[in-house]
Amino acid sequence: MRTIILRPCRPHLHWTLSLSMLCVAGHSFHAEAQQPTNIIVSEQAQRIHQSAILIDGHNDLPWAIRKEGMPSFQQFDIAQPKPQLQTDIPRLRSGGMGAQFWSVYVPSDTTKTGKALQTTLEQIDLVHRMIEHYPDTFELARTSHDIRRIRAEGRIASLIGVEGGHSIENSLNVLRRLHELGAAYMTLTHSDTLAWADSATDTSQHGGLTPFGEAVVREMNRLGMLVDISHVSVETMEDALRVSQAPIIFSHSSARALADHPRNVPDAILKQTAINGGVVLVNFYPTFIVPAAVDRWKKRESMRNGLRVSLDDASIEQKLANWDTANPIPRGTILDVVDHIGHIAMVAGVDHVGIGSDFDGIGAVPVGLEDVSHFPRITQLLLDRGFSESDIRKILGENVLRVMTRAEAVAKELQN
Repeated sequence: MRTIILRPCRPHLHWTLSLSMLCVAGHSFHAEAQQPTNIIVSEQAQRIHQSAILIDGHNDLPWAIRKEGMPSFQQFDIAQPKPQLQTDIPRLRSGGMGAQFWSVYVPSDTTKTGKALQTTLEQIDLVHRMIEHYPDTFELARTSHDIRRIRAEGRIASLIGVEGGHSIENSLNVLRRLHELGAAYMTLTHSDTLAWADSATDTSQHGGLTPFGEAVVREMNRLGMLVDISHVSVETMEDALRVSQAPIIFSHSSARALADHPRNVPDAILKQTAINGGVVLVNFYPTFIVPAAVDRWKKRESMRNGLRVSLDDASIEQKLANWDTANPIPRGTILDVVDHIGHIAMVAGVDHVGIGSDFDGIGAVPVGLEDVSHFPRITQLLLDRGFSESDIRKILGENVLRVMTRAEAVAKELQN
């Protein structure tokens, strides 16, 4: 019996398994012969990728444009290559994008200045202006049917994701207004704990969702908004899964078993997500997919906490910037991303995993996934690992469409 080396899900381990053992959750995993920067996308992979509906659950291009000074699209034409960004129209086309959730992220600290809602509205307006300026490329999608139609017409279906419940300023009325403006999902928290929900990266105050937080989830179900539980604490994840009558999403999170970061999803929650019918969209940020990068993040957070004892915020940020220069993030590779996809498929099932890149919201990218043009490489690697064509289509977008269709049905039931 011939043996081969199987590339493990955890880096720096080496497993030797017989061919007869290389089957996990119905998928045969194979050692990749190609290097991450030299992946040749086969005709079979190209055919699958071009005919599938690729849906990315999270892209921060709107905030990246805001950082450019909120120029008009005549001044900042994304139909032309934008090498300073990870996203532009030529590379979206090259990557085969079928539908993109555009994040209308605003920082959590906008709550301190009372500008969370105002800034969110400005970001939503930016997305609408982008769609209007490039009608041959983008169209706003509000339903799963819209996505299929727009993709069939050769354009990119564009959806809006509100990244953080701070944007609603503790108002269900505002939540409804954002939905009317096109918001397809809302991430319950961002980096800070709210008055009604605990964040993954802040001090827990409520043990999950408060009664108002549960009301937010129920109202999102009634509206047909997807409940996004990336960024939230494990207890908030559990509460949202308990309360939501519709499938939930993690718009840009990865597997905690492979990279022990609080932004990632523990196996126990992966199993609950499968019961709920939801989907975890894998994030590409190295700090969420590479163990060495997680270790670096933990050291950095420890340093930050120590500096808070004696320094002001500006001094802390300067010291952290100097430390970052001396300690760059270990980038990992596209193989690490596919490891996370494979792990979630193994634990939750292939019906419950997808893609949530976080492009243009991340300062470091895995080798082999430098920008939005490289999505076909994921399709090739999934083929290499033995995923069937139908399962690859699920991972690329059909799982998200299933979740949306069910959320729409739940909303209709609740409205009646």
